[in-house]
Amino acid sequence: MASDRSNPDDFTAPLKRLLLAILVLCLGGIFLVWRIDSPRVERFRAHVIDAVVPRMDWAMAPVTGTVRLFRDFQSYQRLHEQNQELRRELRQMTAWKEAALQLEQENARLRDLNNVQLDPRLTYITAVVLADSGSPFRQSALINVGSRDGIVDGWATMDGIGLVGRISGVGNNTSRVILLTDASSRIPAEIQPSGQRALVVGDNTAAPPIDFLENPDLVRPGDRIVTSGDGEVFPPGLLIGQVAQDPGGRLRVRLSADYERLEFLRVLRDHGAHRVSGPSSLILPEVPPGALSEAEESPAPRGGR
Repeated sequence: MASDRSNPDDFTAPLKRLLLAILVLCLGGIFLVWRIDSPRVERFRAHVIDAVVPRMDWAMAPVTGTVRLFRDFQSYQRLHEQNQELRRELRQMTAWKEAALQLEQENARLRDLNNVQLDPRLTYITAVVLADSGSPFRQSALINVGSRDGIVDGWATMDGIGLVGRISGVGNNTSRVILLTDASSRIPAEIQPSGQRALVVGDNTAAPPIDFLENPDLVRPGDRIVTSGDGEVFPPGLLIGQVAQDPGGRLRVRLSADYERLEFLRVLRDHGAHRVSGPSSLILPEVPPGALSEAEESPAPRGGR
């Protein structure tokens, strides 16, 4: 059977082998020329490099572009790492900023406590507020001083500016402070400059009302309210707040103490005040035990001539 001479493999296979042999010979010749250590060959190599290399920029463009792309990727990776590091540092600085602001506010409140001018006869203890009870039925706070520090029931407590409340319940290491806003709080007060006497009555709101006012016509919103010292429970002249008027027309107290941020309290040592033995002693004078029986036994005087 005759062979099919129209098959293209019969022509391309010998051509491929010939081209491969020529390529191997050329590469071998270039290798030998590049390895020969001779001045003439060295000059030949220099001429070849000068003639070929400057015209090979188009061939090196992909390689150069690939190298640049790789370097740009490395630069982007470094920028990403630096960005993440900067973000971490920014979060840390934000936390430090919040801590610095809290310390600045705490320092300002402590400076306020030290700068308030009080009666020279009064001394005080600075206490830290441990807990705050802001329930609708009770307004009180717990501080970290007690009977070991000489705390007595009924002593007044202040923050950096105004009156906060009174001590009601003393333990060995802690004490309970009844705030002015508590429903059981009754503070004898004086309204300046009119000199009107009244009671600041707590009702579990942020602005306690003013009751038992002698002459309301002499009182204006914005007037200053201080303790009157009546009943000898609180020292006179302690700042309570300012007069305000609610939408219903009732006079209330805009308290000077910052009840939203009670962290430190000043407990005033008032050794001249009476000890509080019951709720009524905040308003009524104490009656000796024998006085009531003598008043009951003595007959009432009869009128007439």
